[in-house]
Amino acid sequence: MPPLRTLAALAALALAIPAARAADRPNVVFILADDLGVNDLGCYGRKDQPTPRLDALAARGARFTSAYSGLSICSASRAALMTGKSPARLHLTTFLPGRPDAASQKLLHPRIDQALPSSEVTLAERFKALGYATGIFGKWHLGNGAGSRPTDQGFDEAFLPPTDSQPSATEGGKNEYAITHKAIEFLERRKDGPFFLYVAHNTPHIRLAAKPELVAKHPDAFHPTYAAMMETLDDTVGLILDAIERNGLSQNTIVVFTSDNGGLHVLELGDVPTHNTPFRAGKGYLYEGGLRIPLIVAWPGRIPAATIDDPTINEDFTPTFLELCGAPAPAEPGLEGVSIAPKLLGGPAPAPRPFAFHFPHYTNQGSRPAGSLREGDWKLIENYEDGRLELYDLAADVGERNDLAAAQPDRARAMRAKLDAWRTSVGAQINTPNPDYDPALAAPIYRDFDSSAVRPLATAAETATIFEGWRKLMNAAVAGRR
Repeated sequence: MPPLRTLAALAALALAIPAARAADRPNVVFILADDLGVNDLGCYGRKDQPTPRLDALAARGARFTSAYSGLSICSASRAALMTGKSPARLHLTTFLPGRPDAASQKLLHPRIDQALPSSEVTLAERFKALGYATGIFGKWHLGNGAGSRPTDQGFDEAFLPPTDSQPSATEGGKNEYAITHKAIEFLERRKDGPFFLYVAHNTPHIRLAAKPELVAKHPDAFHPTYAAMMETLDDTVGLILDAIERNGLSQNTIVVFTSDNGGLHVLELGDVPTHNTPFRAGKGYLYEGGLRIPLIVAWPGRIPAATIDDPTINEDFTPTFLELCGAPAPAEPGLEGVSIAPKLLGGPAPAPRPFAFHFPHYTNQGSRPAGSLREGDWKLIENYEDGRLELYDLAADVGERNDLAAAQPDRARAMRAKLDAWRTSVGAQINTPNPDYDPALAAPIYRDFDSSAVRPLATAAETATIFEGWRKLMNAAVAGRR
């Protein structure tokens, strides 16, 4: 049974709903890619890995250029997406189950929750309160124990296949078609009433794998296998769009496509999957390459075709969907998102607001504990190990290469104070010193090599050579070896 807090919130929502028939509300199809970079799609400027179906979706909908994940790592971002709250508030600030502490790390990781708390109200629970059927197909990554599975958190149906599959004549390397066919079956069974369909692919997360015949089609891509995975992902999105059209649901269905975080730009499991040029770094970092994500929202006849430069963040999905579906704005404490429905429908954007991030973790990508604040075009990063501040003017330096903290110390300090006040307001977990810290282990992987600053070469194979020595040292340091 859901906790009393959850029941109270849902009861309040149900009582506030106007007496409209559930069948009059739009369906919502939410498609989430895994580790897809902000510029990995053709409609975002990528030339070496075609994505025609997604490009067509973007051409008839709203395409965002400054959409942010709740955090630059999977479970944390998904928690923000599902709840409308920041990962810092949820105490779920990295992937599950998280990384162990190591002597190469100056600070200890805070102890994160190992599942999305059942007391939190999810998008699925909110849709159910509105009379929607709800289904998840693909990756959950918010807990597997009793009380934390998708069917405990508001989903009527769940299909969660293994992350990897063996590429074959009918399947890609990440169960893309199995997930898609199950999702289409749900859509066709539930087409007579409103439904929330959440399709969370494992693509293009490592391990990279695709049908060999597709890989052979992309010899000139930065990474041919990654490009083949993008072709597969694009094809499966097309199958869902075709099913929506075939069942006469196009005019009453909102389709959303996005990613959980930025693309992986370093060497892991033998591959450098992608690059996020012109943005710096990628997954696991608080630079723009880790936080910015593609976001496309389409609703024929309601959402006009547009390119939207106004920033938005994962936490905005909760109030936005409720407004688009004719429900009142959620009023319970702790919700941090703002509805962007007026902007989607052709009206004004929300008032300017800051976007704050708290990531108190070391990652396999080489990042260290840090926080960040975007305020207008200004971006602050605070490094938790030593308090060092970085300041960037995104309007002039979207690649975050020109640190202005020394040139504008007053601005940097003021933004740092706002970031600290936000951390306090959400009850963010703070790092503590590591008594077993060994600077000799840390130096070669953090001081002597900055994985965030690496610029990609022409191909993934060439770029991998930059990271090879560092990757061996990183793996050894995490394992406690010199």
